Order: sequence, then structure tokens, then C-alpha cells
Amino acid sequence: MALNIAPFIDHTLLKADATKKQIKILCDEAKTYQFASVCIHPTWVAYARSLLQDTDIKVCTVIGFPIGANTPETKAFETKNAIENGASEVDMVMNIGALKSGNHTLVERDIQAVTVAAKSKALVKVIIETCLLTKEEIEIASKMVKRAGADFVKTSTGFSTGGATAEDVALIRKVVGDGLGIKASGGIRSLEDAKKMIEAGATRLGASSGVQIIQGAIGKSSY
Repeated sequence: MALNIAPFIDHTLLKADATKKQIKILCDEAKTYQFASVCIHPTWVAYARSLLQDTDIKVCTVIGFPIGANTPETKAFETKNAIENGASEVDMVMNIGALKSGNHTLVERDIQAVTVAAKSKALVKVIIETCLLTKEEIEIASKMVKRAGADFVKTSTGFSTGGATAEDVALIRKVVGDGLGIKASGGIRSLEDAKKMIEAGATRLGASSGVQIIQGAIGKSSY
């Protein structure tokens, strides 16, 4: 049977110069292909929600993006504001510097600030930026995401030195088990890339090339 890739994809536009017209196109594409969500900057959340209000497509936004060095209190405010504007999913960037400094207490408090602010009103995905971490740090970060009550571990912002790899996705899946979602993001541009990530354990894909990926799947008779 063919695998329907569309429900895995967060159709993403996070460029600094993204315009209202481009957000409209993004939402229209999400409706055409029935993607899981659109992933956009907070300033566009209310507009995207107005365009998607009669659909099942989620509005996802980013918190502490793309560096993650904001305070927990700032991230909590961002989360509350995003939800008030219509976001039902938030992708927060972990405090990477705190993790690499060994300040695990701050890292967990940072994640918990967002999960508490979300209060079951929004799905919380935590970007751990795998390209900046050692394998040991990926394991530590993934365990903390799970303990802090988030819903997903997300690999990457797409704005750092690298993106998702199937190897890192498989490692995260091994660490967190089946109870947590994994979002592979960064550098996923083709159907083949998408398949590799799903095979490795990803349950969501962040991609700005969602239409290209779907078009690559058209006519495929099997996964």
C-alpha cells in the first residue's frame, strides 16, 4: 500500500522576509494537499488561523526561535500569546547553551515553562538542534524532553549548521520509546528524504518543500 505522506508534514515557512501573500499561498497549499499543519512565525498565527478555521489543519508556530537562549519566562509568554492568537502547536527551541554547560535544571525548567503555559491547549515540540550536540547530549536532551512533559522531540530549526539525519532520528526513537512523537526537520526536500525519516521513527516532518515531496509521491504505488 502507498503511504500517505501529507499527514506527516508541517508545511513550513520561517524565512525572515515571508510576506502575507506567501502565508496565504502556504495555507492554500496546506488545504490542497491536507498537510498536518502550517508552521509559521508568531506574527502570522492569527492570519493563518483565519484562513484555516474551517479545516482540520493545525497552526503551528515557533517559540524562542531560532537560538533558544530566551529565558523560560519569555518562552512561556510567547506560548500563551501564540495560543491566544490561534496556535494549536508550538515548536520551542531548547536552551542549547544551558545543556552544553551541564545546567540540566535550567533546561528542564525551560521546557516545563512552555508545557505548563500550553496547558493541554497546544501540542509542544522541543527542538534540540541535533547538529550542535554529541550523541550523548542528544540522548540526555531527549530524556529531558520526555521528563518535562512535552509531546515531541524535534531535531532541528533548519537555521543552524545542519538538519535532520535518519541516524539521529533512530537514536531519539531508541531513547524515548514509542510514547513520544519525533519531528524530523531541516533538509528534507524529497520523497526519498521523507521516507528515510519515517522509517527511522519520525512521526512528523518539518519541510518547506512539502508540495515537492507530495508531487514526488504522486503515482507511487507502494511505500
